[in-house]
Amino acid sequence: MEDTVDVLVVGGGPAGTPGAMALARAGRKVLLVEDGPGLGGTCLFEGCIPSKIFRDVASRRFEAERMGEFGLSSPQSSPTVDWPAVQKRCHGILRHRSEGALTMARQIPDLEVVFGRAQLTGPRQAVVMQEGERREVSFEQAILAAGSVANRLEIPGAELPGVLTSHGLIGIGFIPDSMVLIGGGAVGVEMALIFHLLGSDTTILQAGPGIIPRADEKLTGRLTDILRRDGVRVETGVEVESIEVVQSGHRVHYRQQEETATVDAQTVVMAVGRHPNVDALGIENTDVRADYHGVKVNAQLETDEPGIFAAGDVLGHPMFAHWATAQSLSLAAHLLGKPARFPRPETNTAIIFSRPELGMAGLTESAAEAAGIDVAVAEYDYRGDARAQISDNAEGWLRIIYRRDDHRIVGAHALVEGAADVMGEAALAVQAGTPIEAMAEAIHPHPTLTEAFGIAARSARAGAPPDA
Repeated sequence: MEDTVDVLVVGGGPAGTPGAMALARAGRKVLLVEDGPGLGGTCLFEGCIPSKIFRDVASRRFEAERMGEFGLSSPQSSPTVDWPAVQKRCHGILRHRSEGALTMARQIPDLEVVFGRAQLTGPRQAVVMQEGERREVSFEQAILAAGSVANRLEIPGAELPGVLTSHGLIGIGFIPDSMVLIGGGAVGVEMALIFHLLGSDTTILQAGPGIIPRADEKLTGRLTDILRRDGVRVETGVEVESIEVVQSGHRVHYRQQEETATVDAQTVVMAVGRHPNVDALGIENTDVRADYHGVKVNAQLETDEPGIFAAGDVLGHPMFAHWATAQSLSLAAHLLGKPARFPRPETNTAIIFSRPELGMAGLTESAAEAAGIDVAVAEYDYRGDARAQISDNAEGWLRIIYRRDDHRIVGAHALVEGAADVMGEAALAVQAGTPIEAMAEAIHPHPTLTEAFGIAARSARAGAPPDA
């Protein structure tokens, strides 16, 4: 016998769960199928949350080492990290959040959550495998939100023990003495900083000319200088050729500017991005099109198979939890026949949890120019910022990108410790197309990091250097 639902949602992460809950609350009969350990997806179990738990531990250790600079009694040595205790706390937080999401979902009468694997068998049919039992389901609409999986380089030694992906690094049982991270994107930079602060000797090998390619080039250049100053080795323009086992752990062979080089480390991490998880969805039984870069959809996230939609990482870049959630909620509104404003890449936001943090909202200067937009830039140097000086984090820069014709803000980018907590203003300004004069006139509280937005905006309005 075949079960019938209004909407089948494949994937219980940020791209699936919010939309499933919204649809069910509106009276749609929804079946949500998740093949992982719980609701939450990559963000909860191997991305955003565990990495930030590790960063919090690393930052606390770093701050403890600096106690004397603030007039406090300083310990004679760096605090010892009990890594099993860190992992135990991490697992506890993940379990609590996942169980909380499941409890909330199961309180919605029209939402059924199943832990198993769903595969499309036709344009309106699917089979769900749960603990060895097969369940056939028919649906009116479906949302593919199966997330992504970590990439591995196809080079000799890639499968050696101790050569991890970012997923494997989250579950690591010790703090390595040394670590090479292949890839200088968000994950590579964040993890290099985290384990450096925890005591590892870390190296970043980046293929491109600079780290974090989609970020503001001026800010990533400054961040690179800070990383190197603080002891993280950063090599760019690198082509990794192979990995081998040596007495100290692993040796990575690479080529840089036509010269060969090696670097040894106990642990090697392939932080070389992720690709959409589409292989086991059964899309070959439908007209859904997809390739290595993701499922193909139109502006309303509908695939070539009418009635089947997709959201989140299965679509390819950008791959962020908040982006997936925004898509999921917009798609739910659309399926309910309500006005839906689908998110656009040019208004997306992101935080790189380096130290200092790098916040991004909207277009960079180079991206705006590539799109044919004539822009100007208002800047602020955080070395003169009162709040940054108080916390002894007085380094960094703010850049506000705005159109020359109507002065509307199209991007804002900040490199400063604390950027994660002040970029909400930037996100709102970009989304609303706020004129830079309006940001200048807003009364920002003092002393805070966010007042830099007002100072930079006033300098642009006056055509004079930022005031302090």
